[in-house]
Amino acid sequence: MKILHVFDFFSPVHGGGTVDLLYRIALSQSRRGDEVVIYTSDFELDRAFINSVSGVAVHPLPGWFKIGATQVTPGIISAARKNLKNFDIIHLHCFRSFQNVVIHHYAKKYGLPYILDAHGSTPRLAAGKNSPMVIFKWFYDVFFGYQAMRDAGRLIAQTRVGVDEYRNLGADEENVTLIHPPIDIDEFRDLPEPGTFRSRYNISSLKVVMFLGRINWIKGIDFLVKSFARMASQTRDWLLVIVGPDDGHKKNIEKLVTELGISNRVIFTGFLGGKEKLAALVDADALVQPSIYEQGARVSLEAIMCHTPVIASKNTGLGETIEAMEAGYVVEYGDTSGLIEAIRNTLDNPVAAQARTQKAGEYIKANLSVASQTEKYEKVYREVIERSRKR
Repeated sequence: MKILHVFDFFSPVHGGGTVDLLYRIALSQSRRGDEVVIYTSDFELDRAFINSVSGVAVHPLPGWFKIGATQVTPGIISAARKNLKNFDIIHLHCFRSFQNVVIHHYAKKYGLPYILDAHGSTPRLAAGKNSPMVIFKWFYDVFFGYQAMRDAGRLIAQTRVGVDEYRNLGADEENVTLIHPPIDIDEFRDLPEPGTFRSRYNISSLKVVMFLGRINWIKGIDFLVKSFARMASQTRDWLLVIVGPDDGHKKNIEKLVTELGISNRVIFTGFLGGKEKLAALVDADALVQPSIYEQGARVSLEAIMCHTPVIASKNTGLGETIEAMEAGYVVEYGDTSGLIEAIRNTLDNPVAAQARTQKAGEYIKANLSVASQTEKYEKVYREVIERSRKR
């Protein structure tokens, strides 16, 4: 099968969970014998990262400028005009992008099937309630997004929250398939030695509450910091570690930390990848993902595979996954008392927390491996291709 993946970014620092999924799926498909190509931009280009996707042809097209987070890459026009006919299926990642507009046009022109995988990008308020990007997204949806969604051979959601988001945009729920992002089980077979991360930051005697992800307002880090500040006034041996790259919100978090007087109780590590990230997760006593909105649970599942208990916000795809697996505590966003109680219960009852974590880890191994999830994607591809040929 000849497969084309399309996404704005292919950078491990900037792209977050979507790049991680794209990397693992593309690599797995290549190993299965598929011919896999990725069209992306040259934003934060990392040649070593690209070269590590063995057997996958990655084409980082020059970005001329950005509209919000959207990379405008005019080179994709000629690439699509010349090469799109060579593919059996197109996999579009993210709901709104310049690349999607171009690929949709040529896919319709040539009668090629494609699937649309929004990765939780459909809500317009993700950029911020007062952001002008909300208006831009509305215009995009009216002129391009709705039609691209209707023309897709299949829509992919990661959780029931994602299914509801498509339906809220007017999609037919029967055309939505739920596939949870894969976890590379092999990555967790040889974990870093416990204490590696703690030694690096000289925090061996402290209990570590950790956030891992992009430092963006939608991740709810403000909520976590305020809750931790209340705990810090009562407990001296707890430390908050914030792991991840700045996504426009770090200065606000640093200001809040200073105002609350907990600067000596909070560490910002910046982006950590590979073994460094795993070492951080291994040494955390609890991982907290307090997001306002979060469709995927990838970071929490990685923490579980590192034997670290997790706490997540309710009414998100993340919380839905953690609740369904009985993997940890879920709390309402903004419920400071509830979050404090969840963290205390986790840290004060490590045996019970580990029992939940171990049970969830066994579920992940049995149901969410890269191999099993790749087969689900390819089954969708085959169904969409077959349906397209019958038209």
